[in-house]
Amino acid sequence: MGDSSAGEGVGTVVGREDAVAPAAGPEDQELDSVINGSDLLGEEDDLDDVDEADDDLVDEADDEDEDDEDDELVDEADEDDEDEDEDEDEDGEDDAEEGGEGEEDSLSSLEEEGDVAADYIEGLLDIADLDGDIDMDVEGDRAVVSVVGATLDELVGDDGEVLEALQELTRLAVHRKTGTRARLMLDVGGFRVRRRAELADLGRSVADEVARTGEPKKLRAMSPFERKIIHDAVAVAGLRSESEGEEPNRRVVVFPAG
Repeated sequence: MGDSSAGEGVGTVVGREDAVAPAAGPEDQELDSVINGSDLLGEEDDLDDVDEADDDLVDEADDEDEDDEDDELVDEADEDDEDEDEDEDEDGEDDAEEGGEGEEDSLSSLEEEGDVAADYIEGLLDIADLDGDIDMDVEGDRAVVSVVGATLDELVGDDGEVLEALQELTRLAVHRKTGTRARLMLDVGGFRVRRRAELADLGRSVADEVARTGEPKKLRAMSPFERKIIHDAVAVAGLRSESEGEEPNRRVVVFPAG
């Protein structure tokens, strides 16, 4: 067998698993020296650091944008508050200007209620063939219609029961005419004036009794007009009172202070 030429190697064919990688030539060594695996890992780490830095810059930019948006929202809210304050000031000025007009309208409405009630009562007096003069006035937030005459006891009844019914009928007549709920008060023959003085005395007397005994006191059933007078008298005396029960048996209960 002849000699092999220089540079050629002789080997045995072996299996894939037993194959031996050929030795690295000079070119491969040079390539390894140029491209080092550890250097590649270092470069990848550097790229990761750059990416993280970029992410941090993006996050900071987003945070700055959010802060700017928050500042804008705060500024807008402040501007809205200032606008609302200006609107409230203007509304307050408008209300002050309209206050006088509102009071005049209210007074005019109450006077209208009094006129309607007077016409209604006058018609009833004509039907019943009773004589009486009618006076109209405004007390606080309600119209007051008074009938004055010598023979009007039948319009008052026992303990003012007929007068209360007549007052409700008059209020209904006013409501039908004006379309608004009326709170007018009707008096006949000065009954309510006298009754007011009597109930004020009763309220003060009961308040003194309750303050002395320390025990609550329940009064007889009364109309809303009568209960209101008792409540006012008790409050002036420094005690507390409440209404309990249902109409027409609703009554005032006076309690000790504290």
